[in-house]
Amino acid sequence: MQCTSYKTKNPVIQIKTAFGEIDIELFEQQAPKTCAAILKNIELGIYERCSFYRVLNQDNQPSNATKSELIQGGIWKTAPQKANNLDFIPHESTQQTGLKHMNSTVSLARREPGTAKTEFFICMSEQPGLDHGGENMPDGEGYAAFGKVIKGMAVVKKIATQNESDEYFDPPVPIINIIRKQ
Repeated sequence: MQCTSYKTKNPVIQIKTAFGEIDIELFEQQAPKTCAAILKNIELGIYERCSFYRVLNQDNQPSNATKSELIQGGIWKTAPQKANNLDFIPHESTQQTGLKHMNSTVSLARREPGTAKTEFFICMSEQPGLDHGGENMPDGEGYAAFGKVIKGMAVVKKIATQNESDEYFDPPVPIINIIRKQ
């Protein structure tokens, strides 16, 4: 296996799937707590044999909803009990970090601010409704963007076309592992 070296001082992680690899640059300077938690989860092996389990697209959301286009993954479907022993990640909003939910942005999934642990999503188009003050979250705090895909958006798009029912892949798309590359 050839190791790709990127011209960045930021950490790079790789999501390994049956469809190929997705390389993600982490923005440690802007989102230090989020990036540290993701890297710790990777070091602990949390993401080994997890999955992409959710997809949002223009066709599978209510017609009156603000639309999102993304795929979501983590351990929720494969090993939710692992998350019970992990700390919550403090919410670093896009207002704090200056990062925005653009095409290829990677962000933490959450219910309430400060409740994220292991779940993440990859944006497949510009998603201003996911930013601080956006329409997609009633609390207005948005989601915590922390990185972007720098290689493998074709893999993301391929995953997004897999069979789904009511926003959930059927079956979930396996993630072999997530590793740190750089």
